[in-house]
Amino acid sequence: MILGSNYIQSHILHFFHLAALDYVKGPDVPPFIPRYEGDYRLPDSVNAEVVNTYLEALKMRRRAHEMTALWGGRMPHNQAIVPGGVTEVPDSQKIVDFKFRLAELIEFIDGKYVPTVKAVAATYPEYFNIGVGCKNMLSFGAFPLAEGALTDFVHQEKFFPSKVLVGGQLKDLEPDVIGEDVKYSWYEDEIEKEPTKAVVTPNTGKKGAYSWVKAPRYNGNVMEVGPLARLITAQNPDVLALGDKAYSVLGRHFARAVEASMIAHAMDEWVMKLEVGQPVCTPHKVPNEAQGMGLTEAARGALGHWNKIEKGRTAVYNAVVPSTWNMSPRDDRDQMGAMEQALIGCPVKDPANPFEIVRIVRSFDPCLACAIHVMTPDKKVLSQFVIG
Repeated sequence: MILGSNYIQSHILHFFHLAALDYVKGPDVPPFIPRYEGDYRLPDSVNAEVVNTYLEALKMRRRAHEMTALWGGRMPHNQAIVPGGVTEVPDSQKIVDFKFRLAELIEFIDGKYVPTVKAVAATYPEYFNIGVGCKNMLSFGAFPLAEGALTDFVHQEKFFPSKVLVGGQLKDLEPDVIGEDVKYSWYEDEIEKEPTKAVVTPNTGKKGAYSWVKAPRYNGNVMEVGPLARLITAQNPDVLALGDKAYSVLGRHFARAVEASMIAHAMDEWVMKLEVGQPVCTPHKVPNEAQGMGLTEAARGALGHWNKIEKGRTAVYNAVVPSTWNMSPRDDRDQMGAMEQALIGCPVKDPANPFEIVRIVRSFDPCLACAIHVMTPDKKVLSQFVIG
């Protein structure tokens, strides 16, 4: 419930409040300005309707936040998830409150979100051929449907299966072939590629480097992650019906809208399986020595955490997040990352107003703050800025 509600708020946020204004021209007042200029084609009546839907989407995203807070204690940054389960105990009133909000969101997603994406697609059809990318898709899998311990996460029945599409071939996920390169990242080269061992040392003067993002690879392959990857590897018929056009700017937006609807309808059934009065957390004990990984699908895509415990304390903790996959720089073999590949060949009408490039980048729902993890334990001040 927590993860699914977060998917919905994130997808609504991404399309309406972070991407839609690349196609929809609002009035000359904030938050509709400043903006790129020059390519707004929606008919006036449709454009006006979408502007109103943009405003309605603010309320709908709040509803999704409220749903998350019912089970997560608060949102954003819910606090109810703990080792072994959650701290929030379900009761009948919370289930009713959840379903009430979910019904409103289902009506919005199916009646406004999906139709708006289709309206944009009908008006900007060339964006089904722009922003192709690497065509390799990775999904760690999420929302387990079978009961029992996760002794075989990859093959366990899940709403989104643990699959990869590499070179056109759909295969089961093999987590052990995931590695990270830093040849073009601002880190020292001498690192172990395995995520469990990949401890980095920053090097801002590294020759040839151009990014703080590392370059994760799957058996050496560049991979795209996110709603499009999940739905293609899950063999969703609506997305597969697009054929090669699915690998595009509009393919990503369409997949995200379809997924929002899928999750919303699924949660309407899942919430009724909650058993009031039953335990919500499994007792556990932190081992003295251990090594493991946690894999799931965040709204933006495949999310992995690799952890090593020594003497009862965390010795190595490494997060490889969705935007690290999509925004990666070149790797040790000079292969460009997924987003870099998507930008190649993009026609730009006006280099001073490159809205075409912006549309490609935003279709991935990128997050630099997620992809980069730099800390200074000694609290040393690196730089200071005054923003007026």
